[in-house]
Amino acid sequence: MSASQSSMSGAGEAGVRTVVWFRRDLRVEDNPALAAAARSAGEVVPAYVWAPEEDGPYYPGRVSRWWLSQSLKHLDASLRRLGAGRLVTRRSADAVVALLDLVRSTGATHLFFNHLYDPLSLVRDHRVKELLTAEGITVQSFNSDLLYEPWEVLDDDGCPFTMFAPFWNRCLCMPDPAAPLLPPKRINSGDLSKCPMDELIFEDESERGSNALLARAWSPGWQNADKALTAFLNGPLIDYSVNRKKADSTSTSLLSPYLHFGELSVRKVFHQVRMKQLMWSNEGNHAGEESCTLFLRSIGLREYSRYLTFNHPCSHEKPLLSHLRFFPWVVNEVYFKVWRQGRTGYPLVDAGMRELWATGWLHDRIRVVVSSFFVKVLQLPWRWGMKYFWDTLLDADLESDALGWQYISGSLPDGRELDRIDNPQLEGYKFDPHGEYVRRWLPELARLPTEWIHHPWDAPESVLQAAGVELGSNYPRPIVELDAANSRLQDALSEMWELEAASRAAMENGMEEGLGDSSDGPPIDFPQELQMEVDRQPVRHATQTPMTVGRRREDQMVPSMTSSFVRAETELTADFGNISEDSRPEVPSNMHLQPRTEREETVDGGTGNAVRMNGNHQQHNLQNNTRRVLGVAPSVSEASSSWTGREGGVVPVWSPPAASGHSDPYAADEADISSRNYLDRHPQSHTMMNWSQLSQSL
Repeated sequence: MSASQSSMSGAGEAGVRTVVWFRRDLRVEDNPALAAAARSAGEVVPAYVWAPEEDGPYYPGRVSRWWLSQSLKHLDASLRRLGAGRLVTRRSADAVVALLDLVRSTGATHLFFNHLYDPLSLVRDHRVKELLTAEGITVQSFNSDLLYEPWEVLDDDGCPFTMFAPFWNRCLCMPDPAAPLLPPKRINSGDLSKCPMDELIFEDESERGSNALLARAWSPGWQNADKALTAFLNGPLIDYSVNRKKADSTSTSLLSPYLHFGELSVRKVFHQVRMKQLMWSNEGNHAGEESCTLFLRSIGLREYSRYLTFNHPCSHEKPLLSHLRFFPWVVNEVYFKVWRQGRTGYPLVDAGMRELWATGWLHDRIRVVVSSFFVKVLQLPWRWGMKYFWDTLLDADLESDALGWQYISGSLPDGRELDRIDNPQLEGYKFDPHGEYVRRWLPELARLPTEWIHHPWDAPESVLQAAGVELGSNYPRPIVELDAANSRLQDALSEMWELEAASRAAMENGMEEGLGDSSDGPPIDFPQELQMEVDRQPVRHATQTPMTVGRRREDQMVPSMTSSFVRAETELTADFGNISEDSRPEVPSNMHLQPRTEREETVDGGTGNAVRMNGNHQQHNLQNNTRRVLGVAPSVSEASSSWTGREGGVVPVWSPPAASGHSDPYAADEADISSRNYLDRHPQSHTMMNWSQLSQSL
């Protein structure tokens, strides 16, 4: 009998009580930890500990917290139906301390949980096992998140893979993962009336209006995840190979949030897609078979993101190729703000950032476009972009985002070449050939002909006038010319290699280029605006009053309108007249450099890499609901107003102030607007509404 089998048989003894610690496995189907506890003859205590402070700068963003709150409610209802009683929730600054207290208060003899693979979770899990084992508690963990454990997939020499293709080929050659487990028929629950429990608060008053709109477009919960999977398998999957790159159509699965929160079993996805692939292969449907192959590859990329994080724990902080720590990233918060607000002057990039601003969602191709622009055109530190995605994406996933941004910045052995700039104009006609995506999110360009929609700066003046477009007025000119960006990128690469060569010469034994450079050096600091202003809440006892959530990123809230706009403020305070100044860190004259792996890279929106599957039918639902709530007509004639809506999608429109002291066409401050009456009096005012300061109550 194996160790796992013996532990299972021991669980059936009298007096056994098992705490099942839920984390990113918020489902009752194919949940090994829950299934093992349910098979025992003892009582089961399902528990969730909310300790976001442990994640440091990666405190969950608003939309992620909303999804988590809904998923926990769904899980609690499912557990009650199975007889498990309520889901015991605890709020703590230290999950291990909270678990230890829960085990003691319930008299539990066992703790079961499922694996996570990020460095913080690995350290936390090791600490849990140490402390609880010392208390005489049996602790057991399971694989619930991956097809194969990271230590099971090795090359012929017994070493971890360093490139995706051989990794995934090896996975496909291994025996198929175990079939998904069915939900337990019944879960025994003891008396939890005396078990202290905390009320978890995931939103404050200012966020409820925005979150209400999310609820009309998305349905969290493991049963809804199953419905989403079925809809994808019976719909878009068959044409996935043809349509997956179309940003203006319903072409991808929308499964990434469900996979991130563990509402959907990756093993279930794998087996059901393989069944479809086999069926279409037998029918001679080669297009459907290819679609399954490509979709499974995206599942493989998700696997690889965990695999990479497990084997290289600093992948979310440092480049995996050592020479890139010398890349002279541009530390320019003005560029960063312009990119965030969708005011770069490149329509496809701006449309993507406006969509992210309004919905917390992006098609995976658009994620690649906006992140590539961030890294290669603006040359901003890639960790800034990754952190912003973490703060604002509905399916924010640290492992997948780190893989994607490292890939775009050329930090992986098989990553995209850093010296290749993707032309947003060409990418626009590739992913949005008819311009419908741009028109949806940039209503100020809605009347431009398709011929010019992705490069309005080249359009004749008569065409711009007919479309109501005033470059530099209601839509900005390009913030950086691509030729200038390419020249600057080549100079930066030359500087990088010079610094790297000097560092090699300065070291006693040299330094070999490769994966896993462990040299120490602090990363480039996040901008102040990415310091999320988290209220660090102390550990509290369950009998105390609930703690509220501190205000997080405000510039990503979908606006709601009441009788008045409570407040608005000037968003852009930086002097655009200084944009032309080179803000790279000065190259040190002393070339005796110590190795520093921290030189962060700006990278593409690391989503094309790891199951970030998009589909615009949910986006349309959100847009339509937004229009109903806000009372916005889908007219494109309001392109020059300070706020506008098209097909329900409410988006900000870039405009400079009425008077500016700068000759630079990009110089812009956003005007303060204190009441809705202002809009009534000035429907064509050239200002940009700051959504962060709008009233958030519905």
